Amino acid sequence: MKPADIFLATLVAVIWGLAFVASRLALDELPPTLMTTLRFAIAALPCLFVRKPDVSWPLLIAISATLFLGQFLAQAFGIAHGVPVGLASVIVQSQALFTVAFAVVAFGEAPTRLQVTGIAVAACGLVMISGTVGYDFSVGAFAVLMISPVVFAVGNLLLRRARTVPMFDLFAWLCLVAALPLSVLTLIADGPRTVWHSLIGMSPTGIVSILSIGAISTSIAYWLWGRLLRDHTAAQVVPFALLVPFVGAAASSIVFGERFGPLRLAGMVTVVCGIAIMLLSPRARAVPNLA
Repeated sequence: MKPADIFLATLVAVIWGLAFVASRLALDELPPTLMTTLRFAIAALPCLFVRKPDVSWPLLIAISATLFLGQFLAQAFGIAHGVPVGLASVIVQSQALFTVAFAVVAFGEAPTRLQVTGIAVAACGLVMISGTVGYDFSVGAFAVLMISPVVFAVGNLLLRRARTVPMFDLFAWLCLVAALPLSVLTLIADGPRTVWHSLIGMSPTGIVSILSIGAISTSIAYWLWGRLLRDHTAAQVVPFALLVPFVGAAASSIVFGERFGPLRLAGMVTVVCGIAIMLLSPRARAVPNLA
């Protein structure tokens, strides 16, 4: 990779890590459904200028429902209900574990020995983290947050079927498809009065947070990531995502004074190590067809 591309990959990871902090700040003022709706509404504004990519509506809806709507709505609910930001950033990145596992079923990609080892290590880390649930956040909040990496992984696999289209156009339309049902859900779940009072009562911090989440971390960062994946192999690009939980945890520690107990910290480090083993191992091979 060229130095400029290395810089962009690192920049995207930093943006995504800081987005967890921005989400926490926005959720201090907005309900999870409204915050997620605004996130995608802002990121969908380029749809006014770009045409729908050459992707079927069923595929577009499926990718949007998993990669965007499901992932970020679960994140918002988990963080809003007490899951620490730094921990949330680690749990979301465990999507690599589920992506490899689901690829075995969907595409017959047999994981390498190193990938199996990485899955086992990451799974042990998640078990360690689950042992700390119930002290400063509920089991329910943790369960909802775990939906995020699972649907994230499904979205990753679906996205493979649309990589030949312009990434910026695709992500803009994915955001639009997510924003429409979320708008209806927000009005039903929160009510028009709550939505109105939340919007007019936003502080400058809340406004800057939601704008940065929508315009920078969702629209621009995903576009840059898509371009990097288009121009380079996944093995070259994806490992930079390992920086996300470190940036998220460090930023949360500075902004919110977040601290981790020994077991939770050990679990977080174990998960990241497991992900590193999976991402840095040789690419999975297809299972031979013996039929």
